[in-house]
Amino acid sequence: MNMKALEKDAMRVLKETSRTFYIPITFLKKDLKTAVANAYLIMRALDEIEDNEHPEVTNETKHFLLMEVSGLLKEEPFDNECYLQLLEPVKQYMPEVTMRMNDWISLLPAGSKKIVCDAASEMAFGMAKWAKANWQVRTKEDLDDYTYYVAGLVGVMLSDLWEWDSQVKTDRDLAIGYGRGLQAVNILRNQHEDMETRGVSFIPQGWTREDLFRYTEENLQKADQYMDDISKRSILLFCRLPLALAHKTLDALKNGKEKVSRSEVEETVKEILAE
Repeated sequence: MNMKALEKDAMRVLKETSRTFYIPITFLKKDLKTAVANAYLIMRALDEIEDNEHPEVTNETKHFLLMEVSGLLKEEPFDNECYLQLLEPVKQYMPEVTMRMNDWISLLPAGSKKIVCDAASEMAFGMAKWAKANWQVRTKEDLDDYTYYVAGLVGVMLSDLWEWDSQVKTDRDLAIGYGRGLQAVNILRNQHEDMETRGVSFIPQGWTREDLFRYTEENLQKADQYMDDISKRSILLFCRLPLALAHKTLDALKNGKEKVSRSEVEETVKEILAE
């Protein structure tokens, strides 16, 4: 494919992979939109290795693959041949987004490539560590560590991209809180499924569900504060939508629902765009 066709195909994969993040990414402009879209695809590629439930993809395999990919992401240029060789034994269990890591990296605008690949390398390292530990969270420090690697550092990466493209400066700790808050909502929503299907608990020992609600709310408060530093409308729209959906999902969970409905998502999009 030429670059134009590849960019269009990346957006197709993005839409198929995550409708939730596809919408806010479309609010962004030009290079920033391309950078964030492909950063999401790169991190989703890693996530699909970490979350893979096929029996052949053991925790030891995940740890090995993610550690190796973490190293590859530090190299310039990215060694796609080596990457595909690593995945060869398990490629039939991996989705398109994971097998095409090199495409997503190749689409990153020049100034954004190091920011995204450094963050993805750190994420892969953290995921590898937690795969080896079978994601058994025992303390609040463990929960903070896990939620940093899978989400908090995404907040930091986005902040670096805002500054790179639009000279928008934000607070690092609040950026981490933004990512953690969204991830904590996911943990709450998937608590029973994680235990039943994977035998995994992200809840610290001795914590009740109320404690996890409190942890989530504290981080979403930081996310709300994070927004105060953002003056550029397109970036603000991007950040507002996932945060608004996280707040609504949290309210739904408190009321005994599993998630917000598709109609509520569509209504939230309209509300955000009308502001």
